[in-house]
Amino acid sequence: MGDFSLQLNEDQITLRDWVHGFAEGVMRPVAAEWDEREETPWPVIEEAAKLGIYGLDFMANLVSDPTGLSGVIALEELAWGDAGITLALMGSSLAAAGIMANATPEQMGEWLPQCYGSPGDIKLAAFAVSEPDAGSDVSSLRTRAVYDEARDEWVLNGVKTWITNGGIANLHVVVASVDPALAGRGQASFVVPEGTPGIRMGQKFKKMGIRASHTAEVVLEECRVPGRCLLGGKERLDERLARAREGKSSSSQAAMATFEATRPAVGAQALGVARAAYEYALEYAKERRQFGRAIIENQAIAFKLVDMKARYDAARLLVWRAAWMGATHTPFTSGEGSMSKMFASEAAVKITEEAIQILGGYGYVRDYPVERWHRDSKIFTIFEGTSEIQRLVVARSISGLRIQ
Repeated sequence: MGDFSLQLNEDQITLRDWVHGFAEGVMRPVAAEWDEREETPWPVIEEAAKLGIYGLDFMANLVSDPTGLSGVIALEELAWGDAGITLALMGSSLAAAGIMANATPEQMGEWLPQCYGSPGDIKLAAFAVSEPDAGSDVSSLRTRAVYDEARDEWVLNGVKTWITNGGIANLHVVVASVDPALAGRGQASFVVPEGTPGIRMGQKFKKMGIRASHTAEVVLEECRVPGRCLLGGKERLDERLARAREGKSSSSQAAMATFEATRPAVGAQALGVARAAYEYALEYAKERRQFGRAIIENQAIAFKLVDMKARYDAARLLVWRAAWMGATHTPFTSGEGSMSKMFASEAAVKITEEAIQILGGYGYVRDYPVERWHRDSKIFTIFEGTSEIQRLVVARSISGLRIQ
């Protein structure tokens, strides 16, 4: 049963404690190092694979929880360890989600294992949607996919940007326009396997936060993939395009099908960062003494911590509700998925900012982790739909109008 409960069951508690142990023992001790290096933390990924935290079985177990809570619980604990390393671990899962949202059962069996590889033979995957001129507006993608019927191949051309694992992944899932006249309804997803000519990494971005996660452009130039790399198959695509051309209802956009399933997961990662900052600030406030007493004994500090805790708890409830609704196929009548991501991400920014304020000068220097958590927190209000886009989704849901 997928009955919702705020009391975790035994399996969920075991999962939480197991992942927390990895976050505390493996991730936190090296978080500052990989933030400074701005490189993919391969040793951490390898250790996660050995322990069973990086891999298809782990992700399958998370998504198979009928309550929907296991995934957000695990992601919160990982992000509590470090947000950048978490994204290095979870970037492949975004591609896997793209495959699961659009592929046939046969394609899932072929491509999903290749998103992760195995211990000793680690693989990475990337989900490529955003473009230089198409970020929030995914309906305006310029990357084209043209079918070469004589060779049963699709030819991809375009530039993707802000791609986690972009260019270094062994497998890329690329969303491209098949019929530009249909905008978002004319898009499809393609797998670009390892070793395919015509795909390369463009610019690698130097970011404010989540620096342990590789983010780069992906350039596609006459990139040819076999017909079987079209997720869902050509017959299904042709049927969908025909319905769209006739003005009939059709399935959701290829990109949006993935984003709708992952927004509460993004909110869960924001929760982890927020909790890390709150817990650190609370302990600091108990120990730091000024004017003869612990600074938490001053209302100005105590009330900040109260607000931080309240924001975190409220955000967690929204994330858990959205995760449960998605798992139980409960209709999202008020944009609850977008709401959870929006509120949790903005709560993380505010909570980490207040943590810096409580630590004062110590909060502003890299010797203490709160400045890194603040830098990391901001991305959650931007990627996979900005806070403005989330508000637009919610506004349209509650009003029934096409809010612009």
